[in-house]
Amino acid sequence: MGLDPVIVTGPRAAPRLRRFALALLVGLAAMPTLAPVTSLSAFAKGPDSLADLAAAVSDAVVNISASQTVDEKRSAAPNLPQGTPFDDLFEEFFRRRGQGPQSGPQGGEGGPRQRRANSLGSGFVIDAEGIVITNNHVIADANEVTVIFTDGQRLKAEVLGKDAKVDIAVLRVKPEKPLKAVKFGDSESMRVGDWVMAVGNPFGLGGTVTAGIVSARNRNIDSGPYDNYIQTDASINKGNSGGPLFNMAGEVIGVNTAILSPSGGSVGIGFATPSATLMPVIEQLQKFGETRRGWLGVRIQNVDETIAESLGLGKPRGALVAGVDDKGPGKPAGIKAGDVIVKFDGKDVKDSRELPKIVAATPVGREVTVVVVRGGKEQDLKVTLGRLEDGEKQASLDAGKGDKGSPKASAVQKALGMEFGALNAEARKKFNLRDGSEGVLVTGVDADSPAAEKRISAGDRILEINQDPVSKPEDVARKLKELKDQGRKSALLFVASPQDDKRFVPLPLN
Repeated sequence: MGLDPVIVTGPRAAPRLRRFALALLVGLAAMPTLAPVTSLSAFAKGPDSLADLAAAVSDAVVNISASQTVDEKRSAAPNLPQGTPFDDLFEEFFRRRGQGPQSGPQGGEGGPRQRRANSLGSGFVIDAEGIVITNNHVIADANEVTVIFTDGQRLKAEVLGKDAKVDIAVLRVKPEKPLKAVKFGDSESMRVGDWVMAVGNPFGLGGTVTAGIVSARNRNIDSGPYDNYIQTDASINKGNSGGPLFNMAGEVIGVNTAILSPSGGSVGIGFATPSATLMPVIEQLQKFGETRRGWLGVRIQNVDETIAESLGLGKPRGALVAGVDDKGPGKPAGIKAGDVIVKFDGKDVKDSRELPKIVAATPVGREVTVVVVRGGKEQDLKVTLGRLEDGEKQASLDAGKGDKGSPKASAVQKALGMEFGALNAEARKKFNLRDGSEGVLVTGVDADSPAAEKRISAGDRILEINQDPVSKPEDVARKLKELKDQGRKSALLFVASPQDDKRFVPLPLN
């Protein structure tokens, strides 16, 4: 039941108000169910005060001052009229800004001069002996980092380690006496609607407390490979970065990292990296000074309804393997392109976003069971995880290396809005393909076809159709006919770009 406000004015107001009040009392007497609504309304007001909580944790929240020395290029002074009364004024104006011909601190006329760039952020103490947490972007490339405490104490900080993937940095200061510290809480237990409190240094004003609720969980804002943000409407502004997001027990359940705002200020959409994501990374940075994430050595893509139907999965789930690194741990374990990973180390893989987070959080060197769907049936594979950072270094070394092979030739055919041609030396040169490139070459795509909508273009190669390899246009025609005869509604193509990036593309057969 909802009551709209009633506005009553004029000489008949008093009798009408009496009648309204009497009717309201009678109605309330007959409606005992209003009592729970009243209690819910009171509960919605939130805690009576956050003063005790703020007092208990504020001394552990610090300001981070990061400074960096950068070269500032000089630019030539603009052409100005000569012989005016303002000549001296203009000369002084541009000399102060390094835009005149005067020599800079480096001694070169018109050369670069150095300036000091400063940034302010927030952080918090997790160890009374001097371990401080903040965002990586707050201190990235800084020459000097200073931690400023609520009592005005300023301590130079050493960067123990930092990680751009989850935007976190671990600092160490050397205090004369133990510091006030806070501990991490369980971010996984937080529910949408739970109250939270943010403490930080917005706009360089100093310690500021704001409160709100958890607005959403598991937010992906495409800022990195492990996006899993807690969204909150507690005001988070510039300078709050690196500050803690507390639960009502005074535990850190997130680190304030980003905001979504057209104006640059808080509009009630802020994001904090969950403590469950950060704690393993912080432990590695403290222990090793770098991250040591698990690595499976596969390239994956999401499973949509069409792909699920093509592979007989029933419903979209898991992560589809689009490629396997030749030097990764997945290949000797038997993982193949076209497998769908549905479970990793006992954890269900809901979609392709889940798998990298689960793998990265698994210790390097551990043997795990990976459950894949292949040919419509589940298989268990044993994999000993490698280290992601080693895989990234190897990929960097291998970049640009080609392989050798003999050219292939085949006839031109058309299917599914695509035209296929000979994969020979001339085609390799035309589409800048590597020697040894395999598959069936796409030489043209109908602009109005589903293939074009799926971003298949000339120069791409079809490697497999429904996990069966194809090497010439006749193979494509034969396989598509087989699928139609089986009553299939779509075909799952394994496509490689000229740069050899591979992905699965479902296309309707009609």
